[in-house]
Amino acid sequence: MREIVLDTETTGLDPKTHRILEIACIELVNHVPTGAKFHKLVNPEMDVSAEAAAIHGITTAKVKDAPVFGEIVAEFLDFVADSKLVIHNAEFDVGFINAELVRLGFPKIPLARAVDTVNMARAKFPGAPASLDALCKRFGVDNAHRTLHGALLDADLLAQVYLELLGGRQAGLLASEPDARDAAAAAIEAAPRGPVRAPRPHAPTDAEAAAHAAAIAKLKDAVWSG
Repeated sequence: MREIVLDTETTGLDPKTHRILEIACIELVNHVPTGAKFHKLVNPEMDVSAEAAAIHGITTAKVKDAPVFGEIVAEFLDFVADSKLVIHNAEFDVGFINAELVRLGFPKIPLARAVDTVNMARAKFPGAPASLDALCKRFGVDNAHRTLHGALLDADLLAQVYLELLGGRQAGLLASEPDARDAAAAAIEAAPRGPVRAPRPHAPTDAEAAAHAAAIAKLKDAVWSG
C-alpha cells in the first residue's frame, strides 16, 4: 500500500491571497518510509511577510530564484500519482495545493483522498493537544531540531507520528524488514516441541450414531437427512 506524507509552507493562511513556497512529500509503502522523497522550494511570485518568515524561516530572498509552481507541478503530480495523502490538518494543505492547481488549469485533489492526522489524534486522544509538536512529545519522536517549521522536516516527523497513531512501530516490522522476519521464522522453527501424540479418534460409536439419527428424525426437513 503506497501513501504519501505531505506538508507545505506558505506565505500566509488564505489560499485565495497567499501562495505555496515549499512542498515536501515522503513515500510510505505499508506505512514504512521507502526513502523516496519529493522536495521543492517554490517562488510564490509575491513577497514573504516577516510574520510568515518568522514561522518557517523562508524569506523572499531565499525563494526568489526558485522555480514557480507551474515548473514543478508535473513532477509533483507524477510523484504523488493516485496515492493516499497523509497530512496534518489536511484542509489547509490541500486547499493551497488546489488553489495552485486551479490557477494552472489542473483538476483539484479531493479532500477525501487525504488522511488527516489531526483528526486521527483527536479521535484517539480526545481533549488532548493535537499539534505535531504535542504528538512528537507523546510518542517520543525526537523533534529537538524543529526550531522552525519546514515542509521536509515536518513531513519526516509526521511519517513517524502517523505510524504511532496507527498502533506503533511494530505494525509493519516483520512484514517490512527481511532480517527481522527471517530471524523470527528461524526462532519458531528452532523452538522445542513437545512429544508427538497419536491422532485422536473422531469417528462416532454405533451408539452415538444411533442417537444422532434419532435426534435428526425429530426435526422437520432437516438438512442432515439428505
